[in-house]
Amino acid sequence: MNRRAILLTGAGILAAPAIHAQSQAPWPNRAVRIIVPFGLGGAADVAARFIAEPLSAALGVPVIIENRTGAGGSIGTNMVAKSPGDGYTLVALGNTAAVNETLQPGRGFVLMRDLTPVAPINIADNVLAVHPSVPANSLPEFLELLRREPGKWNYAHSGPGTPYHLAGEMLKAMAKVDMVAVSFRGSNEARTAVISGQVPIMFDGIPSMAPHINGGSVRGLATTGRQRDPMLPNLPTVAETVPGFEYPIWIGLMMPATTPRPIVERLHAEITKIMQSEAGRTGMQRMGARSMVMTLAEYEAYLRNDVDTLGKLVRDAGIKAD
Repeated sequence: MNRRAILLTGAGILAAPAIHAQSQAPWPNRAVRIIVPFGLGGAADVAARFIAEPLSAALGVPVIIENRTGAGGSIGTNMVAKSPGDGYTLVALGNTAAVNETLQPGRGFVLMRDLTPVAPINIADNVLAVHPSVPANSLPEFLELLRREPGKWNYAHSGPGTPYHLAGEMLKAMAKVDMVAVSFRGSNEARTAVISGQVPIMFDGIPSMAPHINGGSVRGLATTGRQRDPMLPNLPTVAETVPGFEYPIWIGLMMPATTPRPIVERLHAEITKIMQSEAGRTGMQRMGARSMVMTLAEYEAYLRNDVDTLGKLVRDAGIKAD
């Protein structure tokens, strides 16, 4: 072996431990991504951006938000499900992901098989709002209108299987009324249609619709939680007229199922600290939401129950993906 070959071989031997050490560097040693499978300004996007800065400080690396939209959230979620389980990719999702288990059976992944729960972030109520042209000033008057004129009134929503769609279908089923669902490409388009009177009815997120209710461009009829919402304290709950009705919107984080358990537990612990902090609670209140804190086992059970419950609603209502 000549001298050059010996030198090269020796350099390779010396470099090998360094390369191995780099590959075994403690997690995290580079930026962590949170994929939001919906557009800017939606509930998942706002929650992910809220959590990013304090989580970055806790982990000591950047936390980057990426919006990957399409197919009711399934495109971005599928991308995360098929990502390496190295701890650097999460997805922010909510009720729609549970609905899509039934609504989109061929989307390429199974939620509770290919992804693992990390931590919930928040939960919020919705509001039923109508354009002022609708001749109803209360929920009982509105339901009577729908019964008197079945199939005449349309309600806007942000896509099949979204919380705003499912809330409308749940009201139809539980109150035994009829109205026609009109799908838009996102909540902003649906909201604009209601404010303009193009479509007169919508279930929407309270933080997004409250300013329009307070400004008089739409009329709030009821909120969807168990109790009256502090942002709209003068509105009754739907359950006060339709007993048992409840439809919140929740947001949480998941990541590839192959992610090592210690990484999942570290992320869960850090996110739980953030959501339990005073800054976390007040931040959620400003967003019209509430911090959602659970153990990993509780969060997994919550997700599985939502998949089952919402799947039954999709089947019973005959909802189909566009």
